[in-house]
Amino acid sequence: MISKQITVADHNNAETPAKAWVIGLAAWAIPGAGHFLQGRWLRGLILGAVVCGMFIIGLAFDGHLFVLSGSGGAALMSLPPMIADIGCGLLYVFCWLTGFGFVENAKSVTYEYGNTFLMVAGLLNYLLVLDAFDIAARRKD
Repeated sequence: MISKQITVADHNNAETPAKAWVIGLAAWAIPGAGHFLQGRWLRGLILGAVVCGMFIIGLAFDGHLFVLSGSGGAALMSLPPMIADIGCGLLYVFCWLTGFGFVENAKSVTYEYGNTFLMVAGLLNYLLVLDAFDIAARRKD
């Protein structure tokens, strides 16, 4: 009996289905949506609630969302936290369109905690996007 072992090179040559890209985009836009679209209701509900909850707690703790501001070194300093915040998807876009959450309130006692909650929510959502994408691309069960 001849059996073929699948190597990493064979796995990398497999084409990613277009559906996986759509699911990845949906997962970024709405936390948990990528798992919902694949019928993983419980996982999508729990993880989506965690990301949304962390985002709301971050705003309640007077955290602020970052945008690219200033020039030179100041812009470079705000780029990593902005990328982390954008990971929250449409939550960030909604706040950006309404102007809510972009006011810096550094005098608040919980300001840094709020910023951390917002950034971690975005970074966690990036991981959820990758998880949903890998499941849709059949790289993970």
